Amino acid sequence: MKTIKTYFKYSCILLMLCTFASCKKYLDVTPDDIGTLDYAFRNRNEAENYLYSCYAYLQRMNDMATNPGFTTSSELIYSNTLDNFQGFNPTGFNLLRGTQTAARPGLNTWDGQEGSYSLWRSIRICNIMLENIDKPIDLGAAEKKRWIAETKFLKAYYHYVLFKMYGPIPLVKTNLAINSSTDEVRVKRVPVDETVDYIVSLLDEAAADLPAVISNQATELGRITSVIALSVKADVLATAASPLFNGNPDYAGFKDKDGVSLFPAAYDAQKWKKAADAAKIAITAAEAQGIKLYTFSAPSTVGKLSDSLKIELDVQNAVAERWELNSEIIWASNPEFNYQGFATPRLTAKSAVNIFSNPSTFSAPISTQELFYTVNGVPITEDKTWDYAGRNTIKAGDNASRYYIQQGYETIKGHFARESRFYADMAFDGGIWFGNGRNFQDSPSAPLYYVSARGSGFAAPSDNIRLNITGYWPKKLVSYASVYDDGFQSSPFRMPLIRLAGLYLLYAEALNEVNGPTAEVFTYIDKVRQRAGLQGVQSSWTNFSKSPNKYSTKDGLRQIIHQERRIELCFEGQSGWDLRRWKELQAVLSNPIQGWSINNADAINYYRPTTQFIPVFGLKDYLWPIRSSDLVVNPNLVQNPFW
Repeated sequence: MKTIKTYFKYSCILLMLCTFASCKKYLDVTPDDIGTLDYAFRNRNEAENYLYSCYAYLQRMNDMATNPGFTTSSELIYSNTLDNFQGFNPTGFNLLRGTQTAARPGLNTWDGQEGSYSLWRSIRICNIMLENIDKPIDLGAAEKKRWIAETKFLKAYYHYVLFKMYGPIPLVKTNLAINSSTDEVRVKRVPVDETVDYIVSLLDEAAADLPAVISNQATELGRITSVIALSVKADVLATAASPLFNGNPDYAGFKDKDGVSLFPAAYDAQKWKKAADAAKIAITAAEAQGIKLYTFSAPSTVGKLSDSLKIELDVQNAVAERWELNSEIIWASNPEFNYQGFATPRLTAKSAVNIFSNPSTFSAPISTQELFYTVNGVPITEDKTWDYAGRNTIKAGDNASRYYIQQGYETIKGHFARESRFYADMAFDGGIWFGNGRNFQDSPSAPLYYVSARGSGFAAPSDNIRLNITGYWPKKLVSYASVYDDGFQSSPFRMPLIRLAGLYLLYAEALNEVNGPTAEVFTYIDKVRQRAGLQGVQSSWTNFSKSPNKYSTKDGLRQIIHQERRIELCFEGQSGWDLRRWKELQAVLSNPIQGWSINNADAINYYRPTTQFIPVFGLKDYLWPIRSSDLVVNPNLVQNPFW
């Protein structure tokens, strides 16, 4: 039997058959050569190939380089001197530098340009699948039902991604006839609430007929389940309930050319109730299938671990564990995550020589490092026991921190006494790196590696191309079992798109918006914190925060939940979307993006913040512009506000 990856080999051929070009083109909504479609659905096997062509653009979208949630969150930046270095397209990262215009939108999923793919084409392929599913005479009823459900999910998801980027969009419920008139092709954008209702209706229809679990993971892992559909529904409803789309005053006067308001004028608290209910249903469905928060089970290749290092691996491997071994993943990317080499510093003499095999160029700004809590589970600006003012002063690694920081190595005070997720997620000058072929933490003959990013250190800049421009690497995006020495030997994993911890925090967020602080809200936040080795919210804030009662109000707890999500889901392609829907991205990007002075050898000079660039993000940037030429082709369209 073919695996899901094998089917993708056929999808390119099928997509070529579906290419549409016409002087009246606006969206790819009309079918093409009817003869080729009859061939594509002549029997079950050919129809199955076409089903996987519906998945094909999902595979491409899951390349993190094309995910705005990953590239525009400011969690990571990428040197603007690198253009398509080792096959990596930096278009998404460059959006924060102000490269986007209405004439040339970046990551243009509307038209399939500037490093992205046309999701309208993907939707059209899904419609073709639904319209022709009755043709194969040897397709069984149960299988047909499942394929229809999968296609409806994909159609909903493609609409959802467009909605997150552009707001109100046209709904391509069915493909237009091949002889459609120009006026029929010139579709209109529909209001936000109508868009959301349609997406949710498709997800409901899909969830009812999807399997709850993939029983044959060897051949079907990556196909959609009912738990995935229910989880995406919760995400859709939370997005619709959030400030960007729920009574946003900035869009109050945004109408189409017929005077129809495209955004809801008033805030609707009931939308949060719908989101909370949907999240709880998804959680219940996930847990019923044995999905639970991941904890690391050490194989025989790993020695005895200290409690602190065990927690660090619980956190890191919740992302970097293989999907089939990861109890927490609800949905993960296909194909495997292929940027581990971009996130790995050079740790050995051989790796420093073989710099051509590994770029090491994903760079986390200082602001990302400072997002993580102290060891007491509260923000570094709030912890009354932590020296925030002196965080950038020099301090040498000591015995108490030996599993996190190299003993005797000079780094900064701010790297000490931080929560486990900081050490699991971030690699920094002087930081210990468990793995890379050394999995015994107390071995005298082969001690754990550490990052040496200054002077002649292995991870220090060796040229102006293969370098980390801030001094921080996203360690979370690398499996401890991957090895960078002579070359890069990857231990593969798939990037989680939805995992249970994120769903817990989404539920807590929605509940807080509905009822404010309640015991159930704290229960679900604290589940995530406990896995990270932290006390619960109430205990941590009461005992350590300068604002000990912050959690007792809806506004205060909202701030806590938002930071908790940004920490827990850091580097996973989620925070950029969250910050948009919360309308907080503009504030986050109001400060310069800074790193350390990486070309200095001495700690006293290295640890001086230096500005990499000033982000360009205004009110208009919350939504993508529709390409200006599309507005000419289709005069029924209206441009997004402020563009």
